[in-house]
Amino acid sequence: VDPAEAREVLSKAEGVKVVDDPASLKYPMPLNATGQYDVEVGRIRQSLIFGDKGLEFFVSGDQLLRGAALNAVIIAEQA
Repeated sequence: VDPAEAREVLSKAEGVKVVDDPASLKYPMPLNATGQYDVEVGRIRQSLIFGDKGLEFFVSGDQLLRGAALNAVIIAEQA
């Protein structure tokens, strides 16, 4: 799995906001994700343990807004 490819796929995913700009010190942070329905994903990099077969990344979201109940509703609406 290539980090650049994963970044591209995640940037097109509904409910996901890619925040991954180390040069500007922009990463997913709980404080920034609070009050947003989308989850933030960043720090996407190749896994040190699994090498080419894995990725490591940070995910941050507001669990009160985007928890299991909302996810269930979204899945039901798409079915």
